[in-house]
Amino acid sequence: MAHINHFAYGLLTPVLAYVMSSIGSMLGLMLTARARFAIGGARVRWLAGGAVSIGGTGIWVMHFIAMMGFNIGNVPIRYDIPLTVASALLAVAVVGAGLFLVAYGGARLGPLLAGGLLTGGGVACMHYVGMAAMNMPGHVRYDFGVVAGSVLIAVAAATAALWFTTRVRGALPTAGAALIMGVAVSGMHYTGMFAMSVRLDPDPGMVPGAPAIDFLVPLLVLISMFTLVMLLSAILAPSERELRAEAKLLEWLAERRAGSTAPLPREPQYHQHRLPD
Repeated sequence: MAHINHFAYGLLTPVLAYVMSSIGSMLGLMLTARARFAIGGARVRWLAGGAVSIGGTGIWVMHFIAMMGFNIGNVPIRYDIPLTVASALLAVAVVGAGLFLVAYGGARLGPLLAGGLLTGGGVACMHYVGMAAMNMPGHVRYDFGVVAGSVLIAVAAATAALWFTTRVRGALPTAGAALIMGVAVSGMHYTGMFAMSVRLDPDPGMVPGAPAIDFLVPLLVLISMFTLVMLLSAILAPSERELRAEAKLLEWLAERRAGSTAPLPREPQYHQHRLPD
């Protein structure tokens, strides 16, 4: 079996991958927090943005940044472009499915577990599709016990992430949840990577595909720019309190059109109570 190096650039790739995963997760949590009090098309847009942020930046970008540190000596490694793009679309799709299932399923346990199973299984599938996109002069084998462990980690991480999207609010809790999600995603990735072994061919020949530098780096830059734009959008968007007030106002207007005589809702007033002497 060939010697596999997962850290060809030392700590640079795992640390950068973790940072990107945490940023994508934090942005996704910010966007899904906006979706809690939005209605109609606005809610769909916030959830879609959260899916791209968590699935695209938090998971897929993390995966391929970490893959930049993967090598097998001087063996050439090329990437199948359609499979690589398919892995990105799969990551966004399964995270989006989980977010929509939980968002429209309420706070019930059933939708949360179903969403975690669907999203976690899909994320694990994305990882191995991304691995299958690598072309090299050798045969890749997997330890299926370790693969099963990586799938369990993915399901647990996805369930926790979906729970965070329905519960976490505030800057510090969101940042803490994002850091935890980054650890879980990175742990799943490297567990899956350690499951593989490679037997090199004696005659390497021509390796099909594109070098990582030709398309992965531009794609990573493009997604990173999208993340920055979405982050600015989340920062400049109305606050959670403003969204809640708007939702109450729209509900009141709908009741008025239906003939209700309910009074106009007001923002809750917060009074400072004096303690007794």
